[in-house]
Amino acid sequence: MRAMEEVTGPVIAVGLVLAAVFIPCAFVSGLVGQFFLQFAMTISVSTLISTINSLTLSPALAAVLLRPRHGPQDWLTRLLNFSLGWLFRGFNSGMRFSVQGYEYGVGKLLRVPLLVLTVYGGLLVLTWYGFTSLPSGFIPTQDKGYLVCSVQLPDAASSERTLKTLQKVERITLETAGVRAVNAIAGNSFQLGARASNFCSMFIILDEFEQRQTAELGASAIQESLLKQYAAEIPEATVTINPPPAVSGVGRAGGLKLMVEDRGDLGLKGLQDQTDALVREAGQLPQLRGLLSVFNVNAPQLFVDVNRDACLSLGISMAEVFGTLQGYLGSRYVNDFGLFGRTWQVVVQADREFRDRIEDVKKLQVRNRDGQMIPLGSVASVRRIGGPLMVTRYNMYPAAAITANAAPGFSSGEAIAALEQLAASELPPTMAAEWTELAFLERTSGSTGMLLFAGSVAFVFLVLAALYESWTLPLAVILVVPMCVLCSLAGVAMAEMDINIFTQVGFVVLIGLACKNAILIVEFAKLRRDEGHSAQASVLAACRQRLRPILMTSFAFILGVVPLVFATGAGAEMRKALGTAVFSGMLGVTLFGIFLTPVFYYVVDRLTQPGADRERR
Repeated sequence: MRAMEEVTGPVIAVGLVLAAVFIPCAFVSGLVGQFFLQFAMTISVSTLISTINSLTLSPALAAVLLRPRHGPQDWLTRLLNFSLGWLFRGFNSGMRFSVQGYEYGVGKLLRVPLLVLTVYGGLLVLTWYGFTSLPSGFIPTQDKGYLVCSVQLPDAASSERTLKTLQKVERITLETAGVRAVNAIAGNSFQLGARASNFCSMFIILDEFEQRQTAELGASAIQESLLKQYAAEIPEATVTINPPPAVSGVGRAGGLKLMVEDRGDLGLKGLQDQTDALVREAGQLPQLRGLLSVFNVNAPQLFVDVNRDACLSLGISMAEVFGTLQGYLGSRYVNDFGLFGRTWQVVVQADREFRDRIEDVKKLQVRNRDGQMIPLGSVASVRRIGGPLMVTRYNMYPAAAITANAAPGFSSGEAIAALEQLAASELPPTMAAEWTELAFLERTSGSTGMLLFAGSVAFVFLVLAALYESWTLPLAVILVVPMCVLCSLAGVAMAEMDINIFTQVGFVVLIGLACKNAILIVEFAKLRRDEGHSAQASVLAACRQRLRPILMTSFAFILGVVPLVFATGAGAEMRKALGTAVFSGMLGVTLFGIFLTPVFYYVVDRLTQPGADRERR
């Protein structure tokens, strides 16, 4: 019963803290909120169930299963003691030695609390430096089993030439290890949403994950290999490869997309000049690669100049002229009809052989109001001009799209910052650059994770203040939280990763885990303090009694996330980001927490009860 009295308070406190940590996450909207909400609901519900289990089922099972140390043993216990008894005895001896050394070390630290707080202040500065110096990201680029390839030939390249180039791209791709199949489409740029005879797109289907276990067969490695082969063997075309979007439905492909807007009516020619200049300058930046823009105002086109006066004199309506051009050269919707229980559309277009030459346009005939058929060449002429391939509007402004990828070794945050700085210096005041798709979400939600971190810390503080009925005692628990961020940042830096949305989720998770260890020490020290012991004696007793459960629970969790650190297969990038942050953070905060928490409690107690120990003596 005494054991239950001692652990009931800490168990309830830990359960409430772990649940309170994720309360702010449930109120965040948007894409970032969805990620945090999933973790919040999963961990909060499981924590509350675990807390109820710890207060009900676990004590009952312990009473049934545990036997007195010197009581009769069953055959399984005797077998384990005979085979592994040497290991158990060695472990217990090592733990007793560790507890003695730990208690001695904490006793020495309690004598120099100002020095400990000074070192703690330095660690806080180091934490801030690490957070501001590490590269930022959003959602890690994932290996989804396919890549998106875009091929662009010179303007007005014929369909036959485009098909020949596409066949070369297919051959090179299929001969590359790790590629299973390709799905090519000519005349369309899937990535930019443009259609022209000089565009083609290709989806590269990779082998199953079980067949691509090595790093050389990963999606990023295959992408690098293909780009080198394309550059060497297909100089007549611009070939880019992008990973699929990290979140399906947000963009056509992965990477970054910037919209250059003409806000001062400079015209399409000025927009193209500025866009091309920006692409050239950005190509020199080490943070970026694969820059591409299809915006072009000089694409070869045919212009049909209709003589309105001639049409009027011959009794030809303009609607008939344009309808004839659309129906023969493009495609024109006629009507619907029902058949076989379905509705079918009728769309007409002239056969290819009748719309293959410029002279074919003049041979088309249009009906006048008297029912006579008039050759279109008598009222219209055809000439070659240069015009825009397509005109895009973004936020109501004429805009040109630029797509890019972060270069190997750089995060998406670094690439975005580099291109933003270049655009701000190169574009005139009458033009602006805005991000879209995933890059836009990354820029607008960059500080969401840290705001949630601060809100979670505040909620934990309020819960502990209500539990301990004190505004100062929770500080002994909360002050250790920054150390989990410091250690997590150290692990992320060693793994050469960036601070992305999953790393930030790991920060929030670590708040509750860091507070759990501190609560075990503070709760027991508070009980001893309430019994009349001195602050130093209470702290040392708490360290002596709680070191083993702290280490056992901490290392159980640390070992549990090891598979995330070394994850492979689909979604491994997200699991690695979260696992690395939590693994390193929990490992470091366990080491820092067991030494700093006793000092924090001792300092808080001496500041709030300065004469209590002297009165007791």
